[in-house]
Amino acid sequence: MTRRIPTTRRALALAALGLCAAAAAPWAQAQAWPSKPVTIVVPFPPGGTTDVLARALAEKLTLSLGQTVIVESKPGAGATLGADYVAKSRPDGHTVLMGAVHHTIAPAVFKKLAYDLQKDLAPVTTVAMVPNVLVVNAANPARHVADLVAQAKAQPGQLNYGSNGNGTAQHLIGTQFENANGIQLGHIPYKGSGPLVTDLIGGQVTMSFDTVTPVLPHIQSGKLKALAVTTGRRSSALPDVPTLQEAGLKDFDIGTWFGLLAPAATPKDVIARLNAETVKILQSADFRQRMAAIGAEPVGNTPEQMAQQIKADVEKFAKLVKDARVVLE
Repeated sequence: MTRRIPTTRRALALAALGLCAAAAAPWAQAQAWPSKPVTIVVPFPPGGTTDVLARALAEKLTLSLGQTVIVESKPGAGATLGADYVAKSRPDGHTVLMGAVHHTIAPAVFKKLAYDLQKDLAPVTTVAMVPNVLVVNAANPARHVADLVAQAKAQPGQLNYGSNGNGTAQHLIGTQFENANGIQLGHIPYKGSGPLVTDLIGGQVTMSFDTVTPVLPHIQSGKLKALAVTTGRRSSALPDVPTLQEAGLKDFDIGTWFGLLAPAATPKDVIARLNAETVKILQSADFRQRMAAIGAEPVGNTPEQMAQQIKADVEKFAKLVKDARVVLE
């Protein structure tokens, strides 16, 4: 004989099942992601810090996510082409950006951008902070920042510096360096650190303010000479190199952060899982050791903390750009 469940009890049971299903839905969606390979878009050519960090992270995420994580370079326009590409990508968590501090500078230096950094991209986590360093070719006789400044004053407009592109942190540091010392330098924008470092070693460029990562091996080999780091404290990778503040440039403190961002409409549970997996990697001893070897300091904050950082940097750099009068089409 079939036992009939009273209508009221059946309704309550169905409602309870419905509540359980609703509560489990976000977790199920997060569990379903990723359902295909994940692409980390790097807005610079291979060889720079952004690329190095993205590839190191992709290797670890491939293992933790159970899906292949690939790195794709989309350089150009001061890192904004890659950012625009990700902003307009399908918001399913399978295409993310390895962004950088450059993207908080871009809104102030470009008259028009095809995307809105704070509206079209969702922060995931800051991956690392990397100091910038003033370097010159080993053949340059300058041993200190003051020597380089003296050269520039003796040859107005003859010395130049390379950057990772118009509107990047290196470009802005260069303009600040000029203004702080009352000198005039030529600016040569590159699409990334790879070609810039090649020309710096070859003597086609006088100096650069690149991040530590791409120039560290060449400093260690003696091909390049480090004169100062641009952050407020010394780099653990270059403990004997003074800061620009120590070299006499008051309040000079600019470094470069790198972090993951996704299209704005990406589900929050997907962002939460990507954040959790990334932070776990950043906290691991072997990854921290790997980052220390390239002069990077792992961070691993929350999406909310990264959003606050982006907002603060956009405001800070808007003022610095205005004071430096750097405007691009």
